[in-house]
Amino acid sequence: MARMTHLYSVLPVTDPEESLGWYTALFGRPADEVVGEEFMWRVDDTAWVVLAARPDRVGGGLLTLGVSGLDEILARLVAYGAGHEPVETYGNGVRHVVAHDPDGNSLSLAEPPSD
Repeated sequence: MARMTHLYSVLPVTDPEESLGWYTALFGRPADEVVGEEFMWRVDDTAWVVLAARPDRVGGGLLTLGVSGLDEILARLVAYGAGHEPVETYGNGVRHVVAHDPDGNSLSLAEPPSD
């Protein structure tokens, strides 16, 4: 039976080198791998976020990440000098916020309620 085993979510940026600071602040660490000019962060055993130079596509990326420690992540972005939209709390207790990278890609962060 055929199946898919890995996810590589590619975010288009003008210049990956220039975007490194923002994404390092978001993830709290440098890229886990660099392949050519692409910078890759592992978010799970088989799931990656990849920055790739795609100037013709910048600003159109949409990504939602389930996170824990949302306040810590937002504090890193603010310390880096990046803003974010206001944090919303949904009726089911999920806290959600949107941040835009320097190229305008939209990254949503969603933190489930603590048990």
